[in-house]
Order: sequence, then structure tokens, then C-alpha cells
Amino acid sequence: MTESVEKPRTPDHLETITQALNSGMFVHVRRMLQQMRPGDVAWLLESSPSPSRKVLWQLIDPDEYGEILEELSEEVRDGIIRLMDPEKLAAALEDMESDDLAYVLRDLPEQLFNQVLTQMDEQDRQRAEQALSYPEDTAGSIMNTEFITLRADVTIDVVLRYLRRHSELPEGTDTLYVVDQHNRFLGDISLASLVIQDLATTVAEAMDTQVEAIPLTMSDTEVAHLFERHDWLSAPVVDDSHRLLGRITIDDVVDIIREEGEHSMMGMAKMDDDEDTFAPVLTSARRRSIWLTVNLGSALLAASVSNMFEETLSQLATLAILMTIVPSMGGIAGNQTLALVIRGMAVGHIGDSNARWLLTKEALVGLFNGLLWAVMVAIVVSLWKGSWEIGLVLASAMFINLSVAGLAGAAIPLVMRKLNIDPALAGSMALTTVTDIVGLFSFLGLSTLILLH
Repeated sequence: MTESVEKPRTPDHLETITQALNSGMFVHVRRMLQQMRPGDVAWLLESSPSPSRKVLWQLIDPDEYGEILEELSEEVRDGIIRLMDPEKLAAALEDMESDDLAYVLRDLPEQLFNQVLTQMDEQDRQRAEQALSYPEDTAGSIMNTEFITLRADVTIDVVLRYLRRHSELPEGTDTLYVVDQHNRFLGDISLASLVIQDLATTVAEAMDTQVEAIPLTMSDTEVAHLFERHDWLSAPVVDDSHRLLGRITIDDVVDIIREEGEHSMMGMAKMDDDEDTFAPVLTSARRRSIWLTVNLGSALLAASVSNMFEETLSQLATLAILMTIVPSMGGIAGNQTLALVIRGMAVGHIGDSNARWLLTKEALVGLFNGLLWAVMVAIVVSLWKGSWEIGLVLASAMFINLSVAGLAGAAIPLVMRKLNIDPALAGSMALTTVTDIVGLFSFLGLSTLILLH
């Protein structure tokens, strides 16, 4: 195996191919691409600016198109698809597993989608329509329908002879599923268990009947939690009548976990987790401007609170120096709680049964922190400015804002989930608005009441 296959995902490798492209060594680049796995070619495409990406795609073997497309992020894949005509795209989708087929087809523009379906043969068209019939982000949308089933009354000897007649098993097969005459799921038997059984043993005697099947409508996030909890490599998917419809394999679950992680990370920056790093300038600027506009509105709202106390600020310049402390401390405290709650929701630890307990706990944490830091800031500011009144104002405002921040940090993501709003994307901004407004209003309001009256 060449070095390019063993260590494909390195800056040096990317640099080598980029230099070869810039030097016009297209034949050399084509040979390098032929030695790479589809996943590594997809990584290379995602790591390349748009002009280089177009050239690379022309140099890739068309037989590899399908496997590469299913590895690409959504935005990069959409850009690549725009370079393909419907006939070539339909050919690339031919050998895809049903879940990957649905993943690629789901986001196609309607006109292109219809053109691709027209170019497919009847079998692939039926597979595509079946895969797309399940709601997105459910077990049905990520399952594949390539698996092997057995009847409970046959012997292990018959099963082994049956398997030997196959030229190959479906990719990722670690378990065979047992069904009755109505295709209802009864249990499974692993390949590892199969090979050590006595040949005269029946499948009914060897199979595991305590298998937990995944409902067709379960969310993909819940599926990922089950795989993580039980260390599964694959799992059967059943409908309401317990009929076996497909299976989910660990490679699909890894993709879900990775996407969830990327979504949370990018959501904190108010960005789409599928955003192309090398997207055109105007495209990136337009997307980011949406949240910048929302954030500006939030900042102006907080500034309007300060404006209400303009007279107070004009009389006591010291307040202008100290006024940022309270919102800053509230923002940090609230974001600590917010991050904890969002993570708990993401891994399935927080539900309706324990949400109230969590709210109470975080409110008490906020009160404790508020009291602790109020005392500390009162001492520091009183000694610094030589005024116990200013120390009292700052301490009182600190206590109020940290108490509110603790409760808001827990409540905001829970409320957003009820409203079907993504807390990873909007939670931080909402919390910052609350802590800024409460912090400024409490500090300047108390300053007006205590220091100017």
C-alpha cells in the first residue's frame, strides 16, 4: 500500500496535490486520486477552494462518484452535483445503499430530482422512493435495507451452506436476523456465534431473543444514544407491527454523532454546521449577516437600558467604569449553565421528569454564586473607590444578575426545545440579552435610587 493511502489526511498531502494541480500535472494527480479511498478524496475536495475542487472532480474516476458523494458534507456535495448532468448523477447513485441514496437525493432541487429519477432503472427508482418515504432524521431515514434473514426452524448447517452461495455479504454484516413467515422480527444470531455452533443445532436454539429492535420513527439522535449505551455494531429496525424493515450500522451512527458535535460547535458561533469553509465570499457574508443583524438588535436593546439612565451616568463617571462588570459576570455564569444543559439535552440526560429538579438546582447555584461574588465585589470596590455605597450597589446588582443568569441558563434551552427552536444556535444570544439587560438595569437603577437620592 502506498504512503498516500496510509496517511492521506495531512497538510503535506494536500499541499502535494495542490502543487501538482498548479503545475498542470493532471495525469499525476489522477493517479494519486485513484490510489485514495473515497472518504479521503471527499476530505480532499472539502479542503480545496472552489476552482481546484472543480478540476479535481474532473480527474476522479466516474466509478468512484457515488461513494465520494455520500462522504461529502451537504453544501460541498450540492456544489459538486451542480457540475454533473442527470445521467451521470443517476449512474453514480446506482450502487448506493438505500440510506445513502436518500441522503443524497433528499436535498436535490425538484427539477434535478425528477430528471435523476427518470434516468434510474425501475429497481433503483423504487429503492429511492422507498427510502425517501421515511421522515428525515428518523431511524427509517438512516437504515439500509440490505441484510440477510433466516427462519427459526432451519439448522446451522443449512444456514452455512446458504451463506456460502453468496458471492459477498451486505457491507457491515455482523448479525443475521431471524423472522417468521410474516417477516416479523424474532431475534438474531451473530456471525461469531454462528461459526461455533453444532451443525445440527437449529437457529431457534442458537438465536438471541432478547434483542432490542429500533422503532422506525425513533429519532436518529435517540438511535445514536442506544448504540453508545449498548456498544452495538448494528441493530434491526421494525415497524409498528414488529415487521423487520432494515438495519442501522455503526458507520451511520458515527456520522450522526459527528454531525451533532459539529452542529453544537458551529451553533455557538451562530453558523450552519454544513457551511463550506471555501464557500464564495458573498455567500458566507450573507449567511453570517443574518445573525449579526439579530445580535445588533440585541445590543441596541441593552444600550437602550443604559440610555434610560443617561443622567445618572453623567453625574457619576465612576459608574461608567464599573457598569460592564455586572453583565460580564452574569454572561459567564449563565453560559456555564447553558452549556451544561445543552450537553445534557444532547446526550438524553434531561427530560420532563427531571427538568424541574434541574431548574431548582441551577437557581440555587445562581443564588449561591450571586451571594459569594456580591460579598467579594463589595469589599474590593469599597476599598478601591473608597465608597461603601458604590460597593453596595455593585454587590446588589451582581447578586440579582447572577441569580437570574443561573435560572435563565437552565430555562432558556428547555423552553426553546418546547418551541422547537435549536438552543445550540439561539440559546447563547438569548441568554446574553437577558444578562445584559438585567445587569445594566439593576446596576444603573440601584445607582439612581441609592447614590442620587
